[in-house]
Amino acid sequence: MASEITSQEYIIHHLTNATMCTTDSGIAFNKACADAGFWTWHIDTLGWSIGLGILFLWFFRSIAKKATSGVPSKTQAFIEMVVDFVDSNVRDTFHGKNKLIAPLGLTIFVWVFLMNLMDLVPVDLLPWIAGQIGYVGFGVDPHDVYMKVVPTTDLNMTFALALGVFFLIIFYSIKVKGIGGFMKELTFQPFNHWAFIPVNFILETVTLLAKPMSLALRLFGNLYAGELIFILMAMLGLWQLPLHFPWAVFHILVIVLQAFIFMMLTVVYLSMAHEDH
Repeated sequence: MASEITSQEYIIHHLTNATMCTTDSGIAFNKACADAGFWTWHIDTLGWSIGLGILFLWFFRSIAKKATSGVPSKTQAFIEMVVDFVDSNVRDTFHGKNKLIAPLGLTIFVWVFLMNLMDLVPVDLLPWIAGQIGYVGFGVDPHDVYMKVVPTTDLNMTFALALGVFFLIIFYSIKVKGIGGFMKELTFQPFNHWAFIPVNFILETVTLLAKPMSLALRLFGNLYAGELIFILMAMLGLWQLPLHFPWAVFHILVIVLQAFIFMMLTVVYLSMAHEDH
């Protein structure tokens, strides 16, 4: 593909989502959705994220059903290590009482990790397969078929995850502290005096809104940058091989670290929401 189009077109093609929208004439895809307005769906992001979520649920459930109290299999031992790792970090960080937090932390860690892991798939492989399916099955030019396979390189996905966490923060802040306690937290911190209520409210509101913003942008920025480097390497052809392997090894640390950071910040924010002093 890189030899058939310019470098700029090659990069843009790999960084463009497959989109679907509704227009006056019916359902449209990709370039026809350029002027569709707000309701445009990134179907590749939705497909890969939902598919990886189902894979996570199926895999963990199948291992749990086969679990034994005797000598565990290697797969069971690995799953137990992951669960113990998440559980120990939640116990050390979360100081409230809520049975949701540990399963939520495990779900976030594994799901974000699987979405990040798609970054290690060769950048041309799945888009090429999608292009061939579009050409053979629907007669569409392969260059007009888009497939962005790393959901966390889509800002819509990372913001959706962050907004889910944000709603949980608001929900538990009100549930634990009450509406009055939550508003008092926004208006009497950090300066505990009525004269500073406007200043406190502005500072605390900015702090509150910064939580989902930082979650979304941190995850998106790291994975987007990593994917862009893989795309630039792919443009080198066979010369990419000496560079691809060391970068992929380093990127394994990045994808694990970003999943861990997202999980830990979520647990920390929810722990703060449960503090009622």
